[in-house]
Amino acid sequence: MNEKGIFISFEGGEGTGKSTQCKILAQRLSETHIDSICTREPGGSLGAEEIRRLLVTGEPDKWSPITEVLLLNAARADHLDKTIMPALKKGCWVICDRYADSTIAYQGMGQGIAEDDLLQIHKLATNDIWPDITFILDSFALDRAISREDSHADMSEDRYEKMSIEFHRGLQKSYLEIAQKNPDRCHVIKASGSIDDVADRVWQVLAEKGLSKKRVAF
Repeated sequence: MNEKGIFISFEGGEGTGKSTQCKILAQRLSETHIDSICTREPGGSLGAEEIRRLLVTGEPDKWSPITEVLLLNAARADHLDKTIMPALKKGCWVICDRYADSTIAYQGMGQGIAEDDLLQIHKLATNDIWPDITFILDSFALDRAISREDSHADMSEDRYEKMSIEFHRGLQKSYLEIAQKNPDRCHVIKASGSIDDVADRVWQVLAEKGLSKKRVAF
């Protein structure tokens, strides 16, 4: 059978370059003969993508914070069941653009839902599954999100970008607090410099953990 894959998530505020770094990491893993898939949250499976459309379009006050939490966890449960866990069981690495830390940052620290409640809901929805490694990109880059550096982005998916500057500045602090609480899993990566500079910092963490070389199936 195959060795179980590694579950990696990228976290950070809007416009920090998570999607780009996911793609670069997948390419680098491919060059070392490690199979991987890139996925995202909310989304990543048929059902979760349907829920995504409810969450990322419209005005900032479209949903109450607790409604968002329940929708996000419903999407996450489907994503795990249909995409993440099947890939990991086949020995494939999963690289996810956002996961549960985003819910803690956005709906918890950002919108006032108690962290203990969020963790209980996460445990119920996911059987308490967390990534093996989380890279938190540390940068305040809302202007880049608004300018849509990714030319393929859906311009209607701007609900979170419309939230206040104060909200987004609070997110940056929230992610750093999450990293402090989870030092074994979370690695803060400075998102300054070139795209390749950031990718090199990510790769260095994997190298230090001995995970940047080809994994052998057994």
